[in-house]
Amino acid sequence: MPLILKSLLLLSALICFKLSANTPYSIPRSNVVELIEPVSERAYPVYIQLPKSYQKQPNKTYPVIYVTDAPYTFPIVAGATRFPMNSGKMQQAIIVAIGYEKGSAGSNSRIRDYTPTFAKDWKKQTGNAKGHIQFLQSTVFPFIEKNYRASNLQRTYMGHSLGGLFGATILLTTPDLFSNYIIGSPSVWFDNNALLALKVNKPKLPIRVYISVGSMETPAFGEGQNMVEGAKQLTQKINALKSDNIELKSVVIDGANHATAFPTTAIQGLDWVLGPVDLSGLKFVQSRGDLIAT
Repeated sequence: MPLILKSLLLLSALICFKLSANTPYSIPRSNVVELIEPVSERAYPVYIQLPKSYQKQPNKTYPVIYVTDAPYTFPIVAGATRFPMNSGKMQQAIIVAIGYEKGSAGSNSRIRDYTPTFAKDWKKQTGNAKGHIQFLQSTVFPFIEKNYRASNLQRTYMGHSLGGLFGATILLTTPDLFSNYIIGSPSVWFDNNALLALKVNKPKLPIRVYISVGSMETPAFGEGQNMVEGAKQLTQKINALKSDNIELKSVVIDGANHATAFPTTAIQGLDWVLGPVDLSGLKFVQSRGDLIAT
């Protein structure tokens, strides 16, 4: 082989290696936008992933999965749902993950926005859950539903820890905001179980609620709070509503702690609310503008 040809091949290999070694990984079909909360003028990054079939089915409207704690949850949910959605084992959906206030520490933003009450004994600001719910209603939902073929009838909420507390707050106070709730390891303990004392509204439309917690989320295994008991109390609170519009499933994940429970909560919860359904022998009724099985 001529020397000059060998040199060109070597140079080509080195260039390919350099490109592959320095090219950052990105999640397919995803982008990040910045939305402003009108009242406070806080800016929040919002991570969005479109389904694989989105461009090929221009007339299709998709369910939307809304997730909190975007920097942590977005890559987990996008990765975990890739095979189920692409193989037809789960409904394809748009994933929308809301991040933390731009310029703020993540802990400060989430503690403020995901908690339902003002806690006097906390140094960091708390109690803005109502304001953050309004941000979803007035800013996030309209943006997503205007710019993407996103259903305003098939919305799934997903949150973990304080995000689970925020989801439980929405469920108890404005339940019809979402059609599905996936509540992972909810921080029911916050402000002396203040969540359980909130004024509750029953849903007017059918909703599905999936509550999940790790079996090791207790002080006996080194956790600061008894998350298992909190999830149990939340489940009892929901059952006490005696609402025919709520379908509830509560799960304890064997061997999981607070740091490891979320990935299982995410994929199992989504499989329950968006997975395939055996339609044989079921009758259908009209609800939220869509046909649902009963």
